[in-house]
Amino acid sequence: MDVDSGLTPEFYAKERYTLQFRAEAFNFTNTPHLANPGGTVSNLQTNPDGTVKNLAGFAQVTAVANAGRDGIDQRQFQFGMHIRF
Repeated sequence: MDVDSGLTPEFYAKERYTLQFRAEAFNFTNTPHLANPGGTVSNLQTNPDGTVKNLAGFAQVTAVANAGRDGIDQRQFQFGMHIRF
């Protein structure tokens, strides 16, 4: 889950001018989006006595999921200023 937030204060100068400052944060908590773990048990390797030697990727997360933001998943900040007169 992403936490996106924004802050937009306005400042008034005289009667005609308004200055608006914008600060926006996307994925503010910098949460990784991990893909599902491996679910194939058929590739496991066993020792000669029958005990498990290597699970060959079973239950291991080896990739990240597509977050739907054009491959950008890290925390981002965006700033802007708007002057109205």
